[in-house]
Amino acid sequence: MFKIVLYQPEIPPNTGNIIRLCANSGSSLHLVHPLGFSLNEKSLRRAGMDYADLANTREYTSLDAVLEQLDGSRVFACSTRGRQDYSKVVYRPGDALLFGPETRGLPQELLDSMPPEQLVRIPMCPDNRSLNLSNSVAIVLYEAWRQQGFCGAG
Repeated sequence: MFKIVLYQPEIPPNTGNIIRLCANSGSSLHLVHPLGFSLNEKSLRRAGMDYADLANTREYTSLDAVLEQLDGSRVFACSTRGRQDYSKVVYRPGDALLFGPETRGLPQELLDSMPPEQLVRIPMCPDNRSLNLSNSVAIVLYEAWRQQGFCGAG
């Protein structure tokens, strides 16, 4: 249904939770190296690897490699620096939702290269720290899936 792209994720439990989220929503997960952990880490397994056989997960050496693979998919970069409210986007099946690493977000150069309407943000109270990565992915993904009538859900 949707493609979740994690650019250089750093915290194993977040990625584990996102693996579980992808398995439960029918989304694919695309991990861009370098990862801040080993996919064999105990905390990652505990959080989501029991769902690994149910999730379609792929690894890439670079963001360019994953973008090539997503040929034709619209890519929405999720960032606190985005201007478009994530809930105002009309999502389509096959869209890719791109998230940056927990401690620094997506590179400014990447954000500058994207159309402004594809830079989305989750509204938050001012002067607060950003949301947890796995929570952010869940918020945006479930809005996109809701717009599709939760197609494929039982």
